Amino acid sequence: MASRPFALIFLTAAAAFSQKSFDVATIKPNAGNDQRAMVRVQPGGLSATGINVRFLMMQAFDIRDFQIIGGPGWITTDRYDINAKAEGLPDRVPPEILRPMMEALLVERFGLKYHRESKELPVYALVAGKGPHKMKAAASAGGEPRQMFRMGRGQATLQGATMAAVAQTLSQQLGRKVIDKTGIDGRFDIELHWTPEPGQGGGPFGPPPPGTPDAITSSDSGPSIFSAVQEQLGLKLESQKGPVDVIVVDSVSKPTEN
Repeated sequence: MASRPFALIFLTAAAAFSQKSFDVATIKPNAGNDQRAMVRVQPGGLSATGINVRFLMMQAFDIRDFQIIGGPGWITTDRYDINAKAEGLPDRVPPEILRPMMEALLVERFGLKYHRESKELPVYALVAGKGPHKMKAAASAGGEPRQMFRMGRGQATLQGATMAAVAQTLSQQLGRKVIDKTGIDGRFDIELHWTPEPGQGGGPFGPPPPGTPDAITSSDSGPSIFSAVQEQLGLKLESQKGPVDVIVVDSVSKPTEN
């Protein structure tokens, strides 16, 4: 019997599981000070170590860090260990199931109140350079380009990436929405290397502390991400303003007791 497509299995699981919140969740302040963070989606629920409220919001609402407006500073600095479970969850839990459950966790345990807005904010436009671009067409296997994205501090490896995916990757590093205006079609294999500025590319957990392997020191040298995009890809990032959908935090509180 032919197997069902993976996406169809996800949709079937999401339709069969209608519960919108976890049955039980323990939330404890994280005792570590190394800024390490880990999230595991596993059968029966979610296990997370050293994560903050901003990260939970990003996952629950499927947004980026820069799309969260307002809220006290502790939603970024305070880290928590969370173990949340629900009966009947499928073995492979798709985002369509987890997102509303994470939102419920934020509302019920952190007292989150919010509203949505569209704000005119600084954005970057990703545009074609003056000459031909420098990207390599994606290698294909069996007629379809292989897709793989790997990101680290100061480097990104993209295989089978569209320009929209490149823009999204740059957005994660720059903390600002990046809009694809290159007009370039197709998929590409890309290696991008740059030296992050202090605090850049830290994501929801902030920049790495000094002394860790990912920390950038004053002795590091190399192109900025803007120069790297121009020199290595033959593209440009231009500062503009544009509409950005955001979540505005009206109120939030530290978690209730377990």
